[in-house]
Amino acid sequence: MAHQGPERRRNAAETRQALLDAATTLFAERGFDSTTVRDIAGLARANQALVFRYFGSKEALFEEVMAGVGREQLAATPAEHLLATVLRDLLAPAADRDRSLEAFLRSGGSGGVVSAVREQLGEEYARVLRTLTSGPDAALRADLVLAWLLGIGLMRVVAPKEPLSTADSTEVSTLVLGAVSTLLERVDRSPAPRAARVPAPAAAPESERQPQET
Repeated sequence: MAHQGPERRRNAAETRQALLDAATTLFAERGFDSTTVRDIAGLARANQALVFRYFGSKEALFEEVMAGVGREQLAATPAEHLLATVLRDLLAPAADRDRSLEAFLRSGGSGGVVSAVREQLGEEYARVLRTLTSGPDAALRADLVLAWLLGIGLMRVVAPKEPLSTADSTEVSTLVLGAVSTLLERVDRSPAPRAARVPAPAAAPESERQPQET
């Protein structure tokens, strides 16, 4: 067998990101409960003890995955465009979809810390959506819209059902945004343009299966 040469040292930031990417992928495919720390470490080609070193627990790792899709989006998106942006990501083809969004949808039955994280993130979205109406029942209107979004996600991603599962994303967004405008009168009714696809990170070389930290 040919000699592979000296092992390249992976630094702490790279290892942490590899674990985060692996967790996002597995939570999206299996949900929180069916994903183990061993699975995450194996996909990242890292020692599983590093999950606890960098994140403290599987629950805290899930929270960081959710922060990637939720809080960054909330911070970067004007309130009136938020719904169109969420729909764009939700309706994107599987190859282009944000996996952390799938992780959110597939971990709905998990309790404890995971449930608390999902509820908190849902409340943060609801708080923004409430600003899009002057109605006295703004909280109820925002929750109705969130419930609709979750239902769309379940029927499009988790338990696909025709015709919604393969319907044209622009057509779905146009219909949903038009209907939602009766509840949230300041919502932008224009579907968000498709986001540029970000290439998936390259797999770590075999020599990094047990990485050394710097």
